Amino acid sequence: MKRHLAAAAASAVCCLTLLTAPGAQAADNPYERGPAPTDASIEASRGSYTVADTSVSSLAVTGFGGGTIYYPTSTADGTFGAVVISPGFTATQSSIAWLGPRLASQGFVVFTIDTLTTMDQPDSRGRQLLAALDYLTQRSSVRGRVDSTRLGVMGHSMGGGGALEAAKSRPSLQAAIPLTGWNTDKTWPEIKTPTLVVGADGDTVAPVATHSEPFYGSLPGSLDKAYLELNNATHFTPNTSNTTIAKYSISWLKRFIDNDTRYEQFLCPLPRPSLTIEEYRGNCPHTS
Repeated sequence: MKRHLAAAAASAVCCLTLLTAPGAQAADNPYERGPAPTDASIEASRGSYTVADTSVSSLAVTGFGGGTIYYPTSTADGTFGAVVISPGFTATQSSIAWLGPRLASQGFVVFTIDTLTTMDQPDSRGRQLLAALDYLTQRSSVRGRVDSTRLGVMGHSMGGGGALEAAKSRPSLQAAIPLTGWNTDKTWPEIKTPTLVVGADGDTVAPVATHSEPFYGSLPGSLDKAYLELNNATHFTPNTSNTTIAKYSISWLKRFIDNDTRYEQFLCPLPRPSLTIEEYRGNCPHTS
């Protein structure tokens, strides 16, 4: 959590010096990418970066099933943080493909993966997420665009359970986002990675009462964490383009992978219930 204190301190110094030192904010946080955010910019179907993609064959990798890498085409801003995303039980990368270009256009390298088999359990998916991160940062064709110190994981259903497993296994990860996650393990006190748990009020596959809520409740109280319960949503809501999921995922990834406090405004004060948000819990501000 000390790294977030450092980020907040840097932001505070920036605010004091901005009047006399043009460009100081970018200098104080070298990880900022893209223009100052607005509700409109993070709710848009595309961000400010033009995106390209490249396919990764399962035959070219070990430890996971290949996938698709989405990345900003510009190299003018230097390297980017990266996120690997796992699909759920019986699903392939196509089920979470919409997140690839949407997140990448906001200034991330995003790897949507296939798993070794569609039946793989969360613990296996967690290992595969980490294998994919290692491939992305060490051997992929875009490895030069990735900052290997700023990485995160996401996943849907059993892939969400896998994201928790990956964060538990690799505390150096900067962000984790399980989307309507499923796991037989309900308690995660070991996790040190800032985690946004996303549930759905109408989920009958991984009901929030037995999955997302216990996941969130078991995370350490000192951890930067939040619980977003989607309103009028199902277990499969994360499989299609969703503005609420995108808005808060982008904000979370920006805040913790990029240390970008410009996105704190979308996370704190806590979002209120709305037509798309059933409930939102969290600890604010995210500077501990």
